Amino acid sequence: MRTGVRLGVDVGRARVGVARCDRHGLLATPVETLPRSGDVVGSIRRLVDELEAIEVVVGLPLSLSGADTASTQDSRDVALELARALPGVPVRLVDERLTTVTASRALRAAGRTAKNSRTVVDQVAAVILLQHALDHEKARGEAPGVVVDADGGPPAP
Repeated sequence: MRTGVRLGVDVGRARVGVARCDRHGLLATPVETLPRSGDVVGSIRRLVDELEAIEVVVGLPLSLSGADTASTQDSRDVALELARALPGVPVRLVDERLTTVTASRALRAAGRTAKNSRTVVDQVAAVILLQHALDHEKARGEAPGVVVDADGGPPAP
């Protein structure tokens, strides 16, 4: 398991959830929810610098069958922008099937309504995404997903 803080990013149409892990890669925790109307890439770059993150994990929304969804290209575009804005910091696309659904269910189970969960559901989804990525790396000994090529080429394994 590599040592260092990683950021998890759940890209949504209205908001972007951000999570982080401890430097040992054991536990993901929420950081903040960013509005899509703001400078999302700049805010994430600030967090990478502040937390000295070694990697950014961006959720790739796919359908249950593994096909692209309406949001897939949006996540790829944000990941590419991040890769260009963060030279030397790998940006990985990781399958995020059902993270938002799981996050919504967890919040409902904790007594939160859909209305009062809007501001945190993206953070919780980012936590779930990042925790899955950390667990994958621990179990398999390899980083999850694919690295985004800042030049726009096909993702590297």
